[in-house]
Amino acid sequence: MVVKFKQQRDLFESERSFRLLVEGVADYALYMLDPAGIITSWNIGGERIKGYRPEEIVGQHFSRFYPETDRANGKPMRALGIARDHGRYEEEGWRVRKDGTFFWASVIIDPIYEDGELVGFAKITRDITERRDTQLRLETMQKQLAEAQKFDALGQLTGGVAHDFNNLLMIISGSLHTLKKGTSEDAKLQRAIAAIETATRRGAALTSQLLTFARRQSVNPQPIRFAERIEAIREVLHTGAGSSVQLAFNIDRNVWPIRADVSELETGLLNLVINARDAMPDGGTVTVSARNVVLSEILHAGEFVAISVADTGLGIPSDVRDKIFEPFFTTKPIGKGTGLGLSQVHGFAHQAGGTVKVESELGKGTTFTILLPRETAEPRQDRSPTLSRGSGTVLLVEDNPDVATVSTGLLEQLGYKVRRVPDAEAALREVELDGIDLVFSDIVMPGKMDGLSLAHRLREIRPELPVLLATGYSDAAADARGDFPILRKPYEIHELSEAIAKLPR
Repeated sequence: MVVKFKQQRDLFESERSFRLLVEGVADYALYMLDPAGIITSWNIGGERIKGYRPEEIVGQHFSRFYPETDRANGKPMRALGIARDHGRYEEEGWRVRKDGTFFWASVIIDPIYEDGELVGFAKITRDITERRDTQLRLETMQKQLAEAQKFDALGQLTGGVAHDFNNLLMIISGSLHTLKKGTSEDAKLQRAIAAIETATRRGAALTSQLLTFARRQSVNPQPIRFAERIEAIREVLHTGAGSSVQLAFNIDRNVWPIRADVSELETGLLNLVINARDAMPDGGTVTVSARNVVLSEILHAGEFVAISVADTGLGIPSDVRDKIFEPFFTTKPIGKGTGLGLSQVHGFAHQAGGTVKVESELGKGTTFTILLPRETAEPRQDRSPTLSRGSGTVLLVEDNPDVATVSTGLLEQLGYKVRRVPDAEAALREVELDGIDLVFSDIVMPGKMDGLSLAHRLREIRPELPVLLATGYSDAAADARGDFPILRKPYEIHELSEAIAKLPR
């Protein structure tokens, strides 16, 4: 009897201590609900957070703490159902105090069982409004910082591109002025023409970088003998390296062919050489090398050609190395770089089925290595551009009058008569008149029908009529490749001649 009395007393003291503990917690609202959601107990934390005294709230339904919209859609009872079925309910959300003000709450509901029967729920609520406000302010600051960095990068891009294009325009403008003077000195005339050609190619390369970044560049992969390609652009690379840098080549004589877009490959190599030059303000050596490698990596396994550009410059700090391939990221002064060079290299390498790696040591230099898959098909023989004379009438579909004037001049030099229309609808009307031997159309044009849609329509009504498409960029170009030949802008007269000569007749 004494033992039983002692056990009851100990149990009473334990329950009393626990009750005092729960009721004395001020930072949490700790209270009990019956199975229907009626409040059966209340603590000082509930009074402090929600504003109700025990006599005001015990016996009331706990749904009164929820906003009106949550009560209307049944959220309170749904929370109890989840706690009962899954053993726990936890969320963050808005709750309402006695005075009608809102606070952001962290809520936990646990089901309570006795002899296997649900007898109610234990509910814990904490006011985390201040923590949430701090988190929101931090997220806002981070977003503002990201926006500031983005606009700063775009500003650097704009400044860099504008600087480079102004230089190109100055070269072209000055050279044209020399031509207009009608000088009889052939040497000066040829230098002016060469300067215009160089500036035009550099402008096309800048545009190509922008389009590669925008993923709107249409590529033309083909088998390439790398050693022969290097010989063809050796002078261009020397010019990019500058007079204070020694450019060396170490190309394995037995290096395998690769498959890539020739223009993208040349642009990537030039970008790497220019970056290497800029990393050596006091001069140094840039070595372009190529060798065969066999990889057994998870993402890249098989036979590859490793094309490396190594410098003896400053090296790349470790905290910068992870960012160098990001578009717009540059450590160069404003006006000295667009932040697209290494991004173009990265995009080109991966688009060609390979990758690019970098090794760098401060004070000792940097090596970029482009890994491109081996090509088994035989590369075509490089030959000097030849112009194939043509005859007949070409329907030129081009909305830009200046571009149309240039294209018309090139076609007429090749021996064609030209009719020009500004859009696809006009082109279809012109074709109905007959007398058209070839349609040469831009892909991107105003109106309901673009160049690709025009080409498909012409295939339906005039399947024997050859169609050549042109584009500087277009998402549709990828869909057109294989169905219709595409000439990439800017193009030269020999490229136009070759593209026309390859058309099926």
